Amino acid sequence: MFDRKRAVVAVVMALAAGLAGCSAADDTSASGPEATATNTPASEWPASLPVVGDGFPSAGAPCRRIGESAATVNYLEDSASLVGCKAQADAEALGGKVLTVIDGITLVSVPNGASTVSVSSDAKVAGTDYNATAEIPCAGFRGQPMGKCQAGVKRNGEGGVTTVEVQWPGGGSRALFFDQQGKFISADTNQADGSAAYKTVSKRDGDLTTISIGPERYEILDAFIMGG
Repeated sequence: MFDRKRAVVAVVMALAAGLAGCSAADDTSASGPEATATNTPASEWPASLPVVGDGFPSAGAPCRRIGESAATVNYLEDSASLVGCKAQADAEALGGKVLTVIDGITLVSVPNGASTVSVSSDAKVAGTDYNATAEIPCAGFRGQPMGKCQAGVKRNGEGGVTTVEVQWPGGGSRALFFDQQGKFISADTNQADGSAAYKTVSKRDGDLTTISIGPERYEILDAFIMGG
């Protein structure tokens, strides 16, 4: 009987020692590297600025489109994207209007259609004779819905005329002509596609020119036409 009691006591003491060891291991983890890994990473964006997408103007870019929150509601508008950048230089490179800094993030208002302009000087885009290329809002060519078209600009050509050549998805193109002040002059309408009979109208709102050629519609920023 005495031996049995001594054996039971030994088992209980062994179990207690094991539990104490587990507790000590847990305490070490809580104060060591694993605890640090649960902290908010420095790369995350502040909760006050809801991030949309994984890069602006393209995936992987350092800036992000910013959604609506109590901190941003006064900066949102239909005609522009609200974009946040951690680096001031990245914000200024977007070509929009720098608005403010919130929680270390610089907010920029980028007019719709401006975000994909690839060159803003009169240097040539590699492999082309364009001074800049971009995706611009477009609609109506052969019944195409509103979307984006690839476009290239040739600035200050013969007579100071700047030409924007728009390439439609699936083939086809339209050339749009502007004077040195960025004012729309005309387009290359023709009999072959029936566009010669279209009424052409342009409207300028701030730095955005909207051109309607019959059912076709193009939205082009001054920065793309004239550079900056």
